[in-house]
Amino acid sequence: MQTWRFIKSGAMDPAWNMAIDEAIMNAVSEEKAPPTLRFYGWQPPTLSIGYFQKAADEIDLEKVEARGIGFVRRPTGGRAVLHDQELTYSMILSESYPDIPKSVTESYRILSNGLLHGFRRLGLQADMVNLADEAEKAKYASAGSAACFDSPSWYELVVEGRKVAGSAQMRQRGVILQHGAILLDMDVDLLFDLLYYPNERLRERLKKSFREKAVAINDIKRALGQPPVTLAETEAAFEQGIPEGLGIKLELGDLSDWEQAEAKRLVEEKYGNREWNLRR
Repeated sequence: MQTWRFIKSGAMDPAWNMAIDEAIMNAVSEEKAPPTLRFYGWQPPTLSIGYFQKAADEIDLEKVEARGIGFVRRPTGGRAVLHDQELTYSMILSESYPDIPKSVTESYRILSNGLLHGFRRLGLQADMVNLADEAEKAKYASAGSAACFDSPSWYELVVEGRKVAGSAQMRQRGVILQHGAILLDMDVDLLFDLLYYPNERLRERLKKSFREKAVAINDIKRALGQPPVTLAETEAAFEQGIPEGLGIKLELGDLSDWEQAEAKRLVEEKYGNREWNLRR
């Protein structure tokens, strides 16, 4: 059984969150760090966008700033995510890790199995949707929103047909980085207020579609007449569920001095640099 380092970062500045994920990725690439699972949050609440999104075309940056919302571009693809009442995770490991498929979609399925166990430990009947099936693909087709969570990826976790976790994966220098948001609650109105749309009618239509396709953990709990879960309860469930799903052990650890220095460099050069975050 493989042992992974487990880092609990707590709530952090958005630039540092993304810089630390990439710093760990670089450390794993240079064999300076073991496979790592990291839990973290966001201070302040933050809108992150995918690596390939065009910020000026899709995000109302004046509203983001006026509302005191953080802003950062992720190293991974995907769409906009409002990080607030959630547990964010990252899994970072070598592409040569035992039994990890070469295919991005298949490795995503393997890693997300750990998340599946976490949701089930919270008493949710979560399932993994395979969108290689054309009927399922049509069922979850996106309505064209700039927001994440409105349509599942090739393998996605859903509860009662609605997406419960937004994840993205990248591969670089022989290393896999998968990170994502596990939402306890979500402010859909705020999210859609921060995005550009040609008119209000389209905004409302896409917001309605989003609510039908995405769900937060406590939305489900309330619908079932159950008490909401706390962040601490969610962390405990996934701290147990991820090792179960991946067949690994976790060993609590910290960033190395090398990773801290690397993260500082990445904050200065990329994630804390407004020009870099807005470059597309």
